[in-house]
Amino acid sequence: MSPVHNAGVPTLIGSVQRALRLLEAAGSHSGGAPAKQLAREAGLPLPTAYHLLRTLTHEGYLRRVGGVFVLGEAAERLARGGLQQKRRSMILDSLAYFRDTVGAPVYFAVYREGEIEVVGVSDTPASPACEEWADFRETGHAHAIGQCLLGQLDEKTRKDYYDRHPVEAITPYTVRDLRSLESRIGALGRMQPVIERQEYALGTICAAIPIAAGDTVATMAISLPLHQEERLLYVVNRLRSEVGALLSTLSFSISI
Repeated sequence: MSPVHNAGVPTLIGSVQRALRLLEAAGSHSGGAPAKQLAREAGLPLPTAYHLLRTLTHEGYLRRVGGVFVLGEAAERLARGGLQQKRRSMILDSLAYFRDTVGAPVYFAVYREGEIEVVGVSDTPASPACEEWADFRETGHAHAIGQCLLGQLDEKTRKDYYDRHPVEAITPYTVRDLRSLESRIGALGRMQPVIERQEYALGTICAAIPIAAGDTVATMAISLPLHQEERLLYVVNRLRSEVGALLSTLSFSISI
């Protein structure tokens, strides 16, 4: 007779379960452990454990060093991926808090490996974020996020960015040339908010504040529709005060 399968019960692969138990056992010993000890801790017969350990070693999840098994590069990549997800989750949770507190879409961006990277955005249907109609990475001169990040760089690093992403108008209000942009950046005070009006998107105003977190060049920003311009200074000042209160948490998770 054909076996009866219960649709509500998942199909479990025993060999995968046993391999995972071995990995957990190996991961609990920073200096490694021999096969017999890992088999005992995983509750497996020694021949089964040997077979799985050879497979896990071949795939890079374990390494055999001096008769003991330690986690390999593949397992370490998984761990790094999990840490990265945790950090990203912490940032997104923080952005949602700031969004609800200031009542506006909130953005978090960094300058990494020569490019502007928007790490996270938090908005609501009632207050949607600005649509990225022109690549944020290539139009740093035109939006508050980019101008704030560029203002934290040294002249040589900024020049490298300009060489790859030339200054050009994308709306009638965009800064017209490199000299004008550099003059604006040079006039910014340390930790001063950057404000732009319709330079990136018509009908939208934005403000960005620099974030000091070690060597990371970062910023948080908000956007508002033009008809709410009277709220801009209140919102950006509220954001600055809230970020200051939670900067230690944000700094911990900033380098994702």
